[in-house]
Amino acid sequence: MESLIFALNAVLPIMLTMLTGYLLKRIGLIKPEFCRTANKLVFRLFLPCLLFLNIYNIESFSDFKGGFVIYGAAALVGVFLLGFFACRFVTDKGERRGVLTQGTFRSNYALIGIPLAASLFGEEGTAAATLMSAISVPMLNVLAVISLSVYSGGGKKPSVRSILKDIAKNPLLQSIFAGVVCVLVRGILAGQGIEFRLTDIQPLFALLRNLSSVATPLALISLGAQFDFSAVGELKKEIIFGTLMRTVAVPVLGIGCAWLFFRGTFGGEHFASFVALFATPVAVSSVPMTQEMGGDTVLAGQLVVWTTAVSAFTVFLCAFILRSVGIF
Repeated sequence: MESLIFALNAVLPIMLTMLTGYLLKRIGLIKPEFCRTANKLVFRLFLPCLLFLNIYNIESFSDFKGGFVIYGAAALVGVFLLGFFACRFVTDKGERRGVLTQGTFRSNYALIGIPLAASLFGEEGTAAATLMSAISVPMLNVLAVISLSVYSGGGKKPSVRSILKDIAKNPLLQSIFAGVVCVLVRGILAGQGIEFRLTDIQPLFALLRNLSSVATPLALISLGAQFDFSAVGELKKEIIFGTLMRTVAVPVLGIGCAWLFFRGTFGGEHFASFVALFATPVAVSSVPMTQEMGGDTVLAGQLVVWTTAVSAFTVFLCAFILRSVGIF
């Protein structure tokens, strides 16, 4: 029961914020133009600030545990490939295939994942999940750009050059790269006896923190305002496929394989980060990125809503099972 209450507490604030956006649309306070502008701001300004600070707050990359990080990265690629090919049997529409592929692997790691790992395994879980984020967050965004680029443009086959160009132009990836560079520079300076952090420039750090704090609530309110119940019927097959893949198939594969083959190697803190990576719902940031890259924004929003609702129970099951087998 404690695990179920925790899972509900993790996802209910998200659901209620989306409901607020939906109600604001119903009473006429939010118009479609607002949602389009909000998504652009989230994608190009607020989320980049949030991701930059998430990376910058990592103390050092020297603490990485090779096997733990390698497994997470390899499993992410495997899940991406599974979604990439499986979506071909669900729909023949490219703009939907890209969204389904993205929905398979792109977890809500920053918003739900790291706090979830902390709840499952305390400070050690937080540390492991934060270290994993330095690899997983860039990978999630790169793979999202690839999936949306390949399945877009009315069936045109994008070149490797165009995909690399999309990756380089992506504001989320640019902010992650900037964060990595800053962490490395900070480490070099510390080695020379120079202690300097962005917090030393208080106005700049406060600005970044304020802008990053807007990202999640604005994205959720915009998502709620865009939600359309009438679209469920038309997208029923895609929604069922995407929700089952994200909340059932991916946790079973990602966490199950870790337990089957590496339970003697990985500790509870590592499994807490795997739950964060493989069992959390589709990332809210997938919607503004889908809009920017010409995918099916309605389907992207539906997947966020339905996977968030279902994950309240699947996260509980993951935590319960892992406790039962002695991992937590």
